[in-house]
Amino acid sequence: MQTFTSKLVKIESLGDERGQLTVLEENKYIPFEFKRVFYIYGTISGVRRGFHAHYKTRQALICVSGSCKVHLDNIRRTEEILLESPNTILILEPNDWHEMYDFSPDCVLLVIASHMYDSADYIRDYSRFQEVYGS
Repeated sequence: MQTFTSKLVKIESLGDERGQLTVLEENKYIPFEFKRVFYIYGTISGVRRGFHAHYKTRQALICVSGSCKVHLDNIRRTEEILLESPNTILILEPNDWHEMYDFSPDCVLLVIASHMYDSADYIRDYSRFQEVYGS
């Protein structure tokens, strides 16, 4: 199975004395067509979210308020990413086991997904993740 590398993308913000405006367009800053948008907020201190990878879904994570950290593991490398700006997108590939943690009290994490929710697309067992992406 082919593996991809997740990456951080900086996006431009337009603004003046009235405030800032950031535009997200599929196949521009977000390099895929998207079918689903959701956000995580009100996360209790010390709670970790995620604990899965996907077979096909790509995601774009944007911390539109506050901050959080994302642990990435694609077996060949592990990485910790700090998301703390609405001008930074983490493009998350299906082959990345991911966990989000250290949410600030004001954190709103926006997630844009390439596919509709399908429980069969989730790899929730780390051993199964290693089987699928380890070779």
